Amino acid sequence: MDIFEHTILCKKCGKEMERATVIRNGFQLRALVCPNGHDKIIHPKDEEEYKKFKDLREKEFKVKMRIVGNSYAVSIPKEIVSFMQDQEKLMNDMVKLCFEESGRLSLTFDKFLEKEK
Repeated sequence: MDIFEHTILCKKCGKEMERATVIRNGFQLRALVCPNGHDKIIHPKDEEEYKKFKDLREKEFKVKMRIVGNSYAVSIPKEIVSFMQDQEKLMNDMVKLCFEESGRLSLTFDKFLEKEK
């Protein structure tokens, strides 16, 4: 049974904490918050996954660009793909690729593509 399924009281005021969602860097974390704003508890499993996300985000990967037919291909490290799959984010065959600024590309998976369909 999940700890967040039980009633948890605020240490300072004794009121029942309410369920909420906290967003950090686009990452959704389940939380319990005091209605009076005294305390906030992030779900331990979500906090652990967020830490993995931060650790992965701080890494720099060096990958080769290769020619495939008339296009160039860049491989995505397995560590990144595994993290995305662990987060139950669906990966589609198609992704959105944008040229953001000189020297910078962005690659968008999951929810953005679902909205376009």
